[in-house]
Amino acid sequence: MFTSKTSMGLPVEQDPLRDFRSFLFIVWKHLNLPDPTPIQYDIAKHIQNGKRRIIVEAFRGVGKSWITSAYAVWLLYMNPQLNILVVSASKSRADDFSTFTLRLIKEMPILEHLIPSETQRQSKISFDVGPAKASHAPSIKSVGISGQLAGSRADVLIADDCEAINNSQTQGMRDKLSEAVKEFDAILKPEGRIIYLGTPQNQESLYNKLPERGYEVTIWPARYPTPDQRIGYGTNLAKIIDNKLINDPEIVGEPTDPKRFDTYDLMEREASYGRSGFALQFQLDTRLSDAMRYPLKVSDLIVMDTDQAVAPERLIWSSDAQYIQEDLPNVSFSGDHYHKPMFIEGDFVEYSGSVMAIDPSGQGRDETGYCVIKQLNGNLFVRRCGGLKGGYDERTLRKLVEIAKQEQVNEIIVESNFGGGMFNSLLIPILGREYPCTLSEVRHNTQKEKRIIDTLEPVLNQHRLIIDKKVIEEDYKSTQGLPPEMALRYQLMYQMTRLTADRGSLANDDRLDALSMAVAFWVSQVAQDTERQMATRKEELLNMEVNSMKDKGKLGLAVFSDSSFRSANSNSWI
Repeated sequence: MFTSKTSMGLPVEQDPLRDFRSFLFIVWKHLNLPDPTPIQYDIAKHIQNGKRRIIVEAFRGVGKSWITSAYAVWLLYMNPQLNILVVSASKSRADDFSTFTLRLIKEMPILEHLIPSETQRQSKISFDVGPAKASHAPSIKSVGISGQLAGSRADVLIADDCEAINNSQTQGMRDKLSEAVKEFDAILKPEGRIIYLGTPQNQESLYNKLPERGYEVTIWPARYPTPDQRIGYGTNLAKIIDNKLINDPEIVGEPTDPKRFDTYDLMEREASYGRSGFALQFQLDTRLSDAMRYPLKVSDLIVMDTDQAVAPERLIWSSDAQYIQEDLPNVSFSGDHYHKPMFIEGDFVEYSGSVMAIDPSGQGRDETGYCVIKQLNGNLFVRRCGGLKGGYDERTLRKLVEIAKQEQVNEIIVESNFGGGMFNSLLIPILGREYPCTLSEVRHNTQKEKRIIDTLEPVLNQHRLIIDKKVIEEDYKSTQGLPPEMALRYQLMYQMTRLTADRGSLANDDRLDALSMAVAFWVSQVAQDTERQMATRKEELLNMEVNSMKDKGKLGLAVFSDSSFRSANSNSWI
């Protein structure tokens, strides 16, 4: 695809600039820049010789966009008949790329023959090179990811920072971006190449999903990574960095490109960005950023087989690796594991109560989410949790009543924000016939995402949420009939670990919302019980004190006044 005669009249295989790194050196000299660094040369080599579909993830400031701009010019130098399309998150970003390539063509003497003629396209955002033959597609064109992609054709498509914070914060945004980049395959000519340049914004990043579509990821971090970080990178760490770590493990933490950023410079940037920002922008490691953005972890759960009627009086959680449960399907982030209890203490006694929360389906592809939680000694046991297709049909209502009956639920609470009470009106007759039970409504007026986090995070952090193993297994199995791109978003464990405080962070949250409602019910009940217990305890202490004083003869049988009582108790209330 890229073979042709060059301007020097030599076959490509004899041209001294057939190695892109040589051309890059000339471009850097033209721009009065220092010689390219070893990391920059390595990126240039990978871009030239990599597979047809590659993702280049390199630390901020290494110059990956500049290198790739030079690569686009080099491609046209080697073969002026190529068509190159540049796509970025914003139109202005893409235009900057194409403008830079046009300036190189006009300013570098060895590229003089590529300057567009008067009859060719000459716009900074869409131009031809001199030797290019007539074509619907320009030699280089720039467009934003949300712009008009349909109708374009390209031998090489360069996606420069297609993913940005403002188009990847929520699941809906990420889904939209994921669908948009599928258009690239319709644009690409046979045997064409797609090159992504970018920095992942979170572990749900497009760049972390593209390998499933056949893309090869290579990562160049700013510092030599720790053993833990190397595990996180997997096989994606650039060989030039990985090989140096193998030969000299002591260089961990040192700059990978000291000519670009030395140790002191990186320390300043880490202080400015903060730990998570630096880990994301310079180490290409999303885990610390994700740990702050995604507060709900499955590792805070206690996972065990639970009984329908009784539970242990006390459970002890431990983070030790020996208590990790590896036999369950785990859709959480890397490094987040289920834990079984370290110790079970006391007798098995009956639950204090059982509640079922229902989140009726709204519109579109929503489910009717339900969750059954039983409580004992402040511990919350998740016995059932899932989703049912449909919202108001009799089959769904009967299934919910059946679950409530099986679990001997004391009270059912229903989210009343939708339907104006219609769901309850339809559910009450079925309950009356098959399982008489208390039914109540709850209404929420706060942002859903923050409400769920505020409810679940404290309970999880205290390891008071115990979930039955069958709930996790059924949660996973229940979505296996759905298309792969949709199955995850309906699973409770996926919803829990991907929730952020951003509005609309989840495309589907029905199961998680039902879990949150049931937990909130018990949190409020436990708080009320605590207040009652405190009041009862105060009354007991008062009676004990009064009886003690009677026994000592300090009080007669006559009724005494408040003032005499305060005097007898050092002027203070008990």
